[in-house]
Amino acid sequence: MRRGSVVATAAAVVAGALVLSGCGSGDTGASGSTKVAAVIKGLDNPFFQSMQQGIETQAKSAKMSTTVQAANSITDTTGQADKLNGLAGQDYGCFIVNPISGSNLVQGLAKLAAAKKTIVNIDNPVDAKAAKAAGATPATYIGTDNVAAGEMAGRRMTELLPKGGKVAVIGGIAGDVTSNARVEGFKKGVDGKLTVVQTVAADWDRQTALTKATDVLRANKDLSGFFVANDDMGLGVARAVANAGKTGKVKVISVDGVKDALKAVESGTLDATVAQYPYAIGQMGLEACQAAAKGKKLPADVKAPVELVTKDNAGKALAATPKPFGSYDDPFKKLLR
Repeated sequence: MRRGSVVATAAAVVAGALVLSGCGSGDTGASGSTKVAAVIKGLDNPFFQSMQQGIETQAKSAKMSTTVQAANSITDTTGQADKLNGLAGQDYGCFIVNPISGSNLVQGLAKLAAAKKTIVNIDNPVDAKAAKAAGATPATYIGTDNVAAGEMAGRRMTELLPKGGKVAVIGGIAGDVTSNARVEGFKKGVDGKLTVVQTVAADWDRQTALTKATDVLRANKDLSGFFVANDDMGLGVARAVANAGKTGKVKVISVDGVKDALKAVESGTLDATVAQYPYAIGQMGLEACQAAAKGKKLPADVKAPVELVTKDNAGKALAATPKPFGSYDDPFKKLLR
């Protein structure tokens, strides 16, 4: 979800790390340790609670010593970086990182690369240029194809509005990589069929989204739908629609697949969600560390599963949550056989 852009001053962070360019972040930790440290986004969002659950459940199954630390909130870039820096000098062989922005963890990643620790990047990608400059390119990236997820939502919206109509978009933090990708995909999915009349940012926050959606509804009396870049905001938008007495008339589709959103789809207050599976992302992140500890070469880019959840299959999705209800490819399991 939810997620950051490259900060222009990142060059200052990485300038002193250029000498690390020869270090292989895909190597097993120099100490040979199989201990794993994970630094993820704030647990104020249920998405990342599920991610933590996936990491810890797989760690327990693998009997690997694992520490998970989280930012204080979805916007706590400095605090998250401090947590990684604090762990970097300890005897962990593999680090799972879910950065808030593309560059806020680069300084810590440079330290890991210098010590030849394995870096596993999940969910929100580290900025490729900044990581390369620091010699800290992750061994693997595991995450959602957010353009594809947005496009899936767009196609569903056109099915719900076959006669066309006006729709609005509620994004996350302005300039955020993940939000931009989802919005891009949605617009691609509705192109030529629906008109996007307004796009606003609501900072991944439910209350902010409720307020912004209320304003959009007042300004666009004939609005037919909302695309919302995550479920937490989507639930806020659904409340705004309900407050306006337009539930069912103004369609709301969001992205993530958190349990409350699945329940809302089942009850009809949300029209659909494109479910990501942070549990599976976290689980695969730990599996990647297992494989690296065994000396396996990790695939560079792994697409996490996504599923469209509608009223028809919401019960099935709820029964399976936090795991996907359908099958999906997990290349790390193959490496561990």
